[in-house]
Amino acid sequence: MLPGESSNRAVPPALGSRGSIDALPDGVLEHILGFLLAPEAVRTCVLARRWRHLWMSAPGLRVGCVGNDVQHDPPRVEEYRELVDRLLLLRRGSPLDTCDIRLGMFKYDDVPRLNAWFWHIISCKVRLLTLRNHWAYYLVLHDLPLVSKHLTRLELRGVWLPSSFLDFSSCPALEYLELFTCILLGKNILSDSLKHLSITDSQCHGVFCTCIYAPNLVSLRLDGLQFSSPTLDSMPSLVEAFVRITEDYENVCDNSSETDILDCLCESCDSARGATGNGCVLFKGLSEAKSLVLTCTAYDSVLFKWDLKCCPAFSKLKSLVLNEYWCVPDDFGPLVCILQLSPVLEELSLELFSEGPKYEVDMKGSISPMERSATISEHLNVVKVKCQAVDERVLEILKLLCTFNIRFDF
Repeated sequence: MLPGESSNRAVPPALGSRGSIDALPDGVLEHILGFLLAPEAVRTCVLARRWRHLWMSAPGLRVGCVGNDVQHDPPRVEEYRELVDRLLLLRRGSPLDTCDIRLGMFKYDDVPRLNAWFWHIISCKVRLLTLRNHWAYYLVLHDLPLVSKHLTRLELRGVWLPSSFLDFSSCPALEYLELFTCILLGKNILSDSLKHLSITDSQCHGVFCTCIYAPNLVSLRLDGLQFSSPTLDSMPSLVEAFVRITEDYENVCDNSSETDILDCLCESCDSARGATGNGCVLFKGLSEAKSLVLTCTAYDSVLFKWDLKCCPAFSKLKSLVLNEYWCVPDDFGPLVCILQLSPVLEELSLELFSEGPKYEVDMKGSISPMERSATISEHLNVVKVKCQAVDERVLEILKLLCTFNIRFDF
């Protein structure tokens, strides 16, 4: 029974006082049991005859760690083999609203069992599904298309995702997708329904770079991807996006040491540049966002600079956060370019030269309407600069901003 549904089963008289939990309808008790870890939910069968089968219809199934509590070693799969096998058998396919599996070490022989669990749970019409593998090795899912009319949210960690799996066109209700430390082997991630996508510390592999086709995406997070960046198709509904590059993984060939990566004409680089039809890797999709955070800690990376060469205007962008990658002394071109491509920008934040998220200096610039530069957005009214100290590098950036008549007092 799904949460919110009423139960027509008769409620037996309360065994205790009027406030006893036994006075609650079966549907409410099943809902409560869905928040317990699987072993705890099963143990309730000994409370009384009425409780004997309630856990079998609980709309929630939770196996392993509780939430994000993985400070200690997460339980091994072998500790749950018999329990989950028997539990899924006894449930007889009763519908699931939520399933959360977070386990640690597994053996090679466990891979078919884990796959069986996953695909069986999909068949139980689950809406919210979390599968987190906290072991050092990836869990390889079968190369099968994911088909579900009920799945709305999917969270995966430590999973090897084959090509067929990444086609979500048969999941018309899927709106939230979160991938953490996964390997993506597909050429395309396809979904017309997806609204929120987060890919963190993951790897894109394959002969061709992965392209994301999600035209109704509202929020996007690409954080610390490895080896290769996905390319983004048009995302006209995008409101906010966060992109952080931590290594130079430019979707290019081995000629980069000899050839300017922006001008290389080899088949690999040409494929990457043309993957979205206009030469952009990221900015075709990001160009319609209203709020952007673009940071890069690999200072020899040219991915953002590459995209700026063929990028359309950020016609809806109102809030922009950049780090020092965009304004390295003697090369302020990227910062100037992106400001010129943002005609309705209202707020600009520069977070400069800091090892962590805390900044000792937080400055706010002022712009006189009478002295506003015609080369930047006429709507820009907030400019913030955060840094650890106002050193020579920061002073050079402040001087550049002064050329746009943005003044700072510090």
